[in-house]
Amino acid sequence: MSNEKELVSNLKNPKTLDNAFKVLVGLYKERLYWHIRKIVISHDDTDDVLQNTFIKVYKNIINFKGDSKLFSWMYRIATNEAITFLNKKAKRLSVSSEEVKLTAINNLESDVYFEGDTIQLKLQQAIATLPQKQQLVFNMKYFDNITYKDLSEILKTSEGALKTSYHLAVKKIEAFLTSH
Repeated sequence: MSNEKELVSNLKNPKTLDNAFKVLVGLYKERLYWHIRKIVISHDDTDDVLQNTFIKVYKNIINFKGDSKLFSWMYRIATNEAITFLNKKAKRLSVSSEEVKLTAINNLESDVYFEGDTIQLKLQQAIATLPQKQQLVFNMKYFDNITYKDLSEILKTSEGALKTSYHLAVKKIEAFLTSH
């Protein structure tokens, strides 16, 4: 499949849906995994959220209008699924979603899937102190190198507001890292 329009067309055709979906998963599974992982932190939780994301994409691809890029649409679904997951887990444990995230970060050192060093662990701790929107903007801009234009489509926020969020996030992370 040479381009996104052809892929979307094949995803919307019941005869080619299953093969096209396999292609879609192959194209985006790793990028979405790491995007979700930065939000929920735990590998096992990430796998669950990734599976839910692809189920939602599969069930709703027929409603994709093409107003944004396919990857932007899927990132938005993945972001919403990850936030919903954190909120449900927090509610189930009777704690805040920030506490769930901090606990996950504190457990990172014992996570066999975490290959980071002390500096990366400190960076994750710093990111966890940010408000949720700043976390999302920082992670997508810094780690995934997503443009402000694409971020605007994914998060449904103006580019100016995103630039401000990113700038504030960087300042807060710098302050955290220099004080710890």
